[in-house]
Amino acid sequence: MIRVGTCGFCGAKKRYFLDFDVVEVQQTFYRLIDEKTLGNWKREAPEDFVFSIKAFQGVTHPFTSPTWRRSNVRPSRDVGLLRPNSTVLHFWRLTLREAEVLGARFVLIQLPGSFKETEESFANAERFFGTIDRGGFEIGVELRGWSERGVKRFVREFDVIDVTDPLVRVPLHRGNVNYYRLHGRYENGRIIYNHTYTDEELEKALGRVLGWNREESFVLFNNSSMCNDARRFKGRLKQRLAG
Repeated sequence: MIRVGTCGFCGAKKRYFLDFDVVEVQQTFYRLIDEKTLGNWKREAPEDFVFSIKAFQGVTHPFTSPTWRRSNVRPSRDVGLLRPNSTVLHFWRLTLREAEVLGARFVLIQLPGSFKETEESFANAERFFGTIDRGGFEIGVELRGWSERGVKRFVREFDVIDVTDPLVRVPLHRGNVNYYRLHGRYENGRIIYNHTYTDEELEKALGRVLGWNREESFVLFNNSSMCNDARRFKGRLKQRLAG
């Protein structure tokens, strides 16, 4: 089972639900979303549609992050970086509630570059994951700027899905579900979101997704032309499986 979608609805939801079978909700990262809106999305979606939500930035991003400019919450200095304090844990509980109302399967924890590969980060994560209620959701973590050794230690120690780009490296977690995010082109350690994937890049990504697939894989595009690229990828996947 391989599902394809985008990070955020690209275009009208009615059309999106016809074209794709999974979406990663981005609004939940920037803002706290009211339950009525989330409930409406759930009711509009097909019965077998899969929702993933991105954990609110109060769990992951420090108050200095520019992403807070788009938020409906004014951050305190103790937000983010998986610090196991009352503020971060409060925002985690709010994220879980949103996931519950939406009927999500996944909660994505996308950590910023400021979450460094240090023993302090591991200590925070150990207390965070040792404290939280996972609510029965599958937890994916995207680490940026970490070594493969560090990522492997993190995802296996805390039993989470290693969220990665198939054009960059193989997933390092245990388990039978893979979760990929394709952001665009990488240049000198920076992500260039303004990128349209070439046929060769999509074919390479597809080969790796199929080759690394265990039971299920979820492929989410997050680049500037994500809707079209996701459709192209899904078309290639259909042709490959038919052949």
